[in-house]
Amino acid sequence: MLSINLQRLTDKQPIMRYNESAWWLTLWKKSDEFGFLAQVQSQVLQQCLKDLDRAFSDGFDRKQPLKRMPRFKKKGSNDSFRFPQSVRVEGNRVFLPKIGLVRFRQSRPIEGLIRSATVSRRGKHWFVSILTAREIAEPIHQSSMVTGIDRGVVNLATLSDGSVFEGSKPLKRLAKKLAREQRKLARKTKFSNNWKKQRERITRLHIKIADARNDAIHKATTIISKNHAVIVLEDLRTKNMTASAKGSIDEPCTNVRQKAGLNRSILDMGWFEFYRQLEYKQRWRGGQVILINPRNTSRKCSACGFTDKVNRQTQAQFSCMACGHTENADVNAAKNILAAGYAVQACEGIGGYAPNEAGTRGAAMRPLPLAA
Repeated sequence: MLSINLQRLTDKQPIMRYNESAWWLTLWKKSDEFGFLAQVQSQVLQQCLKDLDRAFSDGFDRKQPLKRMPRFKKKGSNDSFRFPQSVRVEGNRVFLPKIGLVRFRQSRPIEGLIRSATVSRRGKHWFVSILTAREIAEPIHQSSMVTGIDRGVVNLATLSDGSVFEGSKPLKRLAKKLAREQRKLARKTKFSNNWKKQRERITRLHIKIADARNDAIHKATTIISKNHAVIVLEDLRTKNMTASAKGSIDEPCTNVRQKAGLNRSILDMGWFEFYRQLEYKQRWRGGQVILINPRNTSRKCSACGFTDKVNRQTQAQFSCMACGHTENADVNAAKNILAAGYAVQACEGIGGYAPNEAGTRGAAMRPLPLAA
């Protein structure tokens, strides 16, 4: 279906939407060439078509500029499928249509009416994620505190009150080991048994790096979310910030190695994942995340407002050339971010405005408390 729709776009023809795709799917299941599709539970295939249809809709949506057109995934990468109904849990087993009862380990009690179950693979392990529906009361945040947060490559997050959360930097710690394992893979015969075993070792190492990063981010975001009703962040376009600096043959760029190192550090910290976790945890607790324009937050003096790049003589220290105010550069930036959050509310009037990251749906905005 994806191939057909991409070809239709190339030919400037309308793409197939879900209803037409589902009609073709029924015919293909009865054919000799695609008869194997009949072995798969019908609703699983329909869910794939619905996901594809939504991906094309998002790709055409001008309100979500970061959404791209769907593309083919590499085989074995992020494999998953979804059952929309007929899923039930019996003790330590889950019933999946056309598969039957499968033993699994619950990470938490399952509450509410089961809506769907998504089965996914990560390395050698399979996981099931169960979506439920239940009524919950409108959350009210237990705190009234407000904070501004500066994300960095030395520390994951620095708060306007001076608190610092260090990142785990797993890629930096395991970079040499990863490079060594990749060199071993390059020396083996492709698709041989030893090559497959070595590739599995590299996969496990990548999973270890990702788990360490997510663990550090979860710990930091949970503490911050519990203690602050409103969190102000810079609206950083991580994808643009980590773009390659190689340029072209006609217009080559400079400082390519330095930019590549900065890109790795930003991605190793997980800036967008940090924002994503804060956003949904604040919605869970009845809090709010506000995104502000990051312009000059690191060059502006939080004491007098003087803005100039000469205020940053070093990466770690901020020294105002106008009033002499000296402070840790990240703390100074966090205070400016917090002040910008208050300015956003003042400009928009009651309720304030928190711009959403492009490509996300966001949550309802609430008034920004005036108590810091």
